Amino acid sequence: MSTREHQGRLRVIVVVTAVIAAGGVATLPAIVTGIIYGEWDDTAALAGALAVGAVIWFLGRQLRRTSVPFTSREGFAAVAISWMVLIFFGTLPYLLAGTFEHPINALFETAAGFTTTGATVLENPGELSHAMLIWRATTQWVGGMGIIILSIAVLPMLGAGGVELARAEAPGPEPERMTPRFRDTAERLWWLYVGLTVIEIFLLAVGDMNLFQAIAHGLTTTATGGFGTEATSIGGFSPYTQWVIVGFMLIAGTSFALHFRALTRPKVYMESKEFIGYLSIIGIAILIVAVGSWSLGSGIESRIRDAAFTGVTMVTGTGYATVDWAAWAPGLLLALLVFMFLGGMAGSTAGAVMTYRLGLLFGTIGCSIWRIVYPKRVSVQLFGGNAVEPRLVVGVVAGCVLCVGW
Repeated sequence: MSTREHQGRLRVIVVVTAVIAAGGVATLPAIVTGIIYGEWDDTAALAGALAVGAVIWFLGRQLRRTSVPFTSREGFAAVAISWMVLIFFGTLPYLLAGTFEHPINALFETAAGFTTTGATVLENPGELSHAMLIWRATTQWVGGMGIIILSIAVLPMLGAGGVELARAEAPGPEPERMTPRFRDTAERLWWLYVGLTVIEIFLLAVGDMNLFQAIAHGLTTTATGGFGTEATSIGGFSPYTQWVIVGFMLIAGTSFALHFRALTRPKVYMESKEFIGYLSIIGIAILIVAVGSWSLGSGIESRIRDAAFTGVTMVTGTGYATVDWAAWAPGLLLALLVFMFLGGMAGSTAGAVMTYRLGLLFGTIGCSIWRIVYPKRVSVQLFGGNAVEPRLVVGVVAGCVLCVGW
């Protein structure tokens, strides 16, 4: 092994230890919650995970540093390994507290949290302690804006190589800079993420949620994760609360970079082709759900609210529910699965294929047909008025094919 390869592997290890340490710090809100509610056993388990994270960070700090920048391969390796290790680390509080009977259940719940998938092995989340419910919500909040957490915790010790980590983690075409330094961009997006979460918590607490419920749902809505505190998801809360969550799911599914630019120039929303496409998909989803489930509701406002909530939660991949989908027709359920596949905007916390990739995919199809009809004409694929690099098109098409294959 060459010296360069050895140094690169050491840097990957340093990144992984830093991410584990960040995971340990993420237990603090749950620890505070456990102290407030007097849940000492679960608090001790969370504190144990925090101690493990601190020890791993200390050991990682002893590794020799190097000024050699990250390569793309090492950046992707650091991100992939970090997420896998972080998921295993996140099971520690559950395992130490004996929350689940089987370790696989703890691993499943943690993986669903950090990946913001929202699937759960719990029939009734309310059976968990307040501390564990906050930890469960925190895993989704951390996973929702993973590149921001990774940037703040790790990029200061990587220099320019941090961009390779961003490229490995970013859901869009390229990590978007709003400032000359990527770390400054990451910090601005981080504060926007925090700010939106705090605003939603306040608005939920004003309604019929208590402060604990508002915090738990604020964390998981902004992350488009869907972990709740009740067996009925959002169905048992007031129409006001449901509309607030609809609004913030819609916001979370929009590019955070676009939100940031809109703070000083609101009209950028309507100038974004991707945002218009995103709203169009949301509108179509709401219309289909409203028509397909209209006979099952009672009251016009209730029917519209359920359709809007279901359409937004499906497209953004949040997974909250206000109605029992099992009573719906199979064709409508199939339509919901299709909308789950589409996803929100690139650069948001939403998952799935993303609107940007869908736009490129259909643009590629149209461009290919154009070249067949006019083989001698030079054609350049555009998106939003900008030329798209061929390597990006190949990557998007390959990713979409892979998603369909899975």
